[in-house]
Amino acid sequence: MLKTSLIILTRNEITGLSKVFNKIPINKVDECFCVDYKSTDGTKEFLKKKKIKIIEQKKPGRSEAFRIGASLAKGSILIFFSPDGNENPTDITLLIKKIEDGADLVIASRFVIGARNEEDDQIFKARKWANQLFTFVANIIWKGKITDSINGYRAIKKSSFEKLHLDSEGFAIEYQMTIRALKLKLKIAEIPTIEGDRIGGQSGSIAIPTGLRFIYYLVREIFIGNNF
Repeated sequence: MLKTSLIILTRNEITGLSKVFNKIPINKVDECFCVDYKSTDGTKEFLKKKKIKIIEQKKPGRSEAFRIGASLAKGSILIFFSPDGNENPTDITLLIKKIEDGADLVIASRFVIGARNEEDDQIFKARKWANQLFTFVANIIWKGKITDSINGYRAIKKSSFEKLHLDSEGFAIEYQMTIRALKLKLKIAEIPTIEGDRIGGQSGSIAIPTGLRFIYYLVREIFIGNNF
């Protein structure tokens, strides 16, 4: 088994890819491939020119992309990266280092000292406050000390990913991953990240439906306990 697998998640991200690709430390990982869902804007053609293997995602959803990437990765450390401008590619090596130092799951936090959230320059920070509320609830229920339970920019041991049996849909997979890692008392670490402004494309996370889905999975995780 290889040591590290960088999984790039895309859906029409040519604008972001064009600007951040050269900053991705591909030479620092053992394997890099892309899970793409029906991109039509040149994303796949760009990656093919860069000799990045593309896995075609048939079923929509970020959760599905995570599961496909994890199942096909040959590395013992999985790093999930979205090239939309929000995620700082230079953090990839920091995520790997934390796993190498003993963590099972490492989250790039937008809310610790030294970090930046995309909404920090705004007066009304709806997305940030919602994220912090969901994190607060998870910490209270499962006795965690996490600052950013939802950010999808993260690394995890493949063996730990497999223990979690993640079955959520859409953008809830990161929250479910964090909650179940807390349930199993896995070692969770965070690094501060500077969240950039989104470059091109459109987010698939629509505020109200996504929030309701988070609430559904939060309640579900409370009732199922460790039966997963």
